Amino acid sequence: MLEILTLPVGPLSTNAYLLADPAAGEAVVVDPGWDGEAIAAAARECGWSVRQVWLTHAHFDHFGGAAGLAEALENPDLPVALHAADLPLWEQGGLGRGLGYDLPPGPRPSIDLAQTASLFVGTYTFQVRHAPGHTPGLCIFYCAQAQVLLSGDLIFREGVGRTDLPGGDWDALVESIQTRVYTLPEATRILPGHGEATSVGEEKSGNPFVQD
Repeated sequence: MLEILTLPVGPLSTNAYLLADPAAGEAVVVDPGWDGEAIAAAARECGWSVRQVWLTHAHFDHFGGAAGLAEALENPDLPVALHAADLPLWEQGGLGRGLGYDLPPGPRPSIDLAQTASLFVGTYTFQVRHAPGHTPGLCIFYCAQAQVLLSGDLIFREGVGRTDLPGGDWDALVESIQTRVYTLPEATRILPGHGEATSVGEEKSGNPFVQD
């Protein structure tokens, strides 16, 4: 069974996720926004080997712990996945510098999600779904086997991502939610970038910002 640890980290309480196939002993980290050393320690305590980092998008609070994570894992070349449309944002510090967060970026993204249809955690397959709106390159990760969606800052419980930041686009965000999220089975669990988990069915019927 796919195991998922949710680790709220950093000043914006970003949800970092450890996804693991315990049978294979393999794990990935989704959005290590802060406290990379603590994320590495959690994986080590579970006996999991972290193979990759997947970034839903390139805001600082979603990659700010990547440098610490790579250092703690003693793997400076830890593979990092990011959509090419968000690479300029990553290179500029993910908007963090303007808020006083000039963070070490960590390993340069080496997996282009624009060219990647699927990602893997042991025997589990995650479909990469490009879902712009919050940022141009935001991607969400869907595992049909586990009925789970990692949504980043696209959609939250009864909420949606901001579109007033550079690169935001409200119409694109609405279309992404309607075509990339609401088309999934209603039982699919949504694990967002901030806040509590929800489901596709709950958001289709109750999200006040985007209706099915």
